[in-house]
Amino acid sequence: MSTKAKNDEYLLDLTSRVYKVVVEHGNGGVLQSELWKELDLTSRDGSRIAIRLEKRGMIKRDKMLQGGRWTYRLTPLRFPVQIKSIEEAPCMTCPDEERCSPSGVVTPHTCAFIENWVTMDFKPMAIPQKQLIS
Repeated sequence: MSTKAKNDEYLLDLTSRVYKVVVEHGNGGVLQSELWKELDLTSRDGSRIAIRLEKRGMIKRDKMLQGGRWTYRLTPLRFPVQIKSIEEAPCMTCPDEERCSPSGVVTPHTCAFIENWVTMDFKPMAIPQKQLIS
């Protein structure tokens, strides 16, 4: 493997690690200076990677004053797709799976199994009525 290929592979791995840490911190984000310490990066290398991720639309960089010094809060704009959201889909074990189609007798549009699965999966995320009024 050439030196350039090794450097490219290293940069890709490092970029993935930075993005993973930002995503792990969730919507609250992480300070750029904390991230560099966590991953043992120089501020120069870390800034370049953060800028690259921002240009790709994967993170947002918000400039802020922290402890008398300027830094950035890095927050994810996109989260990786996770299979957890479809792991328990009822279609995998549905007795009507063979007869199911958009225009069939059994359809995904009117399926009680799918309706129950979706409402159970998203119930914890529902916004209480009081919050909707205020």
